[in-house]
Amino acid sequence: DRSTASLFGDGAGAAVVGPAEVDGIGRVVWASDGDQHGSLTIHGSPRRLAMNGRAIYRWATTSLPDLARRACAQVGIEPAELAAFVPHQANLRITESVVKALRLPDSVVIARDVVDSGNTSAASVPLALTRLHEQGEVRTGDQVLLLGFGAGLTAAGQVVRCP
Repeated sequence: DRSTASLFGDGAGAAVVGPAEVDGIGRVVWASDGDQHGSLTIHGSPRRLAMNGRAIYRWATTSLPDLARRACAQVGIEPAELAAFVPHQANLRITESVVKALRLPDSVVIARDVVDSGNTSAASVPLALTRLHEQGEVRTGDQVLLLGFGAGLTAAGQVVRCP
């Protein structure tokens, strides 16, 4: 629908993972809420995306902080120890709410891409991580929380060490 289409951008990202002397990739933690599958649908002819933004916002702001804490716990750190937080850039208000719940300082939050590019869907995390790396905002060994969420309502979080 026209009210949803204007929120999306276009982008792609990938990562090359190789051997390292120090463990750098934490375990992935997952979450989902299939009961809300109707919050984001594709239907009609021609095919159209329809989104219940309020339901998605409510789910994201109540579920994602716990997921982020669990991802940090997997590697034995607290969210306050993160060098950077790189969330899916769907909506700046969602990011701000998660940051507030985690009590993270603004200095570790990477939330520029949604402002510059819109919601680039699954590409938003690798695009933001690339920008973070290119601008030298993290150092080798810094721990970064990657947090993505999307259709279904599903989410995943993982702490990685910067190479």
